[in-house]
Amino acid sequence: MSHIVNVVVAGLGGQGAIKASDILADAACRAGHDVKKAEIHGMSQRGGSVTSDVRYGKKVLSPMVPHGEADFLVVLSPDQVEVQRPVLRPHGILIGPDFVDENELPNKRSLNVALLGALSHHLDIPEAIWMEAVHAALPKRLHEVNDRAFRMGREKAAATPRHHR
Repeated sequence: MSHIVNVVVAGLGGQGAIKASDILADAACRAGHDVKKAEIHGMSQRGGSVTSDVRYGKKVLSPMVPHGEADFLVVLSPDQVEVQRPVLRPHGILIGPDFVDENELPNKRSLNVALLGALSHHLDIPEAIWMEAVHAALPKRLHEVNDRAFRMGREKAAATPRHHR
């Protein structure tokens, strides 16, 4: 792959945006890509905005996704959707917090992993590698619930038209 994949994960402090970007970066690395990651922690301890850029491909020089060039924007908080939308490139894919019904999740705190599942449908990283990265990032007691959340997001994305904007 010579193309660089640009992903921005955004949310509020405590929602798991950084954890989600850690899992994405780990999965891309395990799949053999060069990976760069950058985080902006606003007032994350108090529920402020948090964004994390993940870029991967054959060779990545900068960790920051240039404004308007994100291929994918994963947003965990409804109030961050319009704030973050300008980072998307034309025809980029927004995976917002309403993509997965939190009430159907095995645990509402797994929304970040469910949205990663949706993202995974669009990326050329095998599902088994994603599961390795999820398991490496979370304690064993949380594996089953997050496996279910990941698969729920992935299956919904497979059944949904490509353009989530």
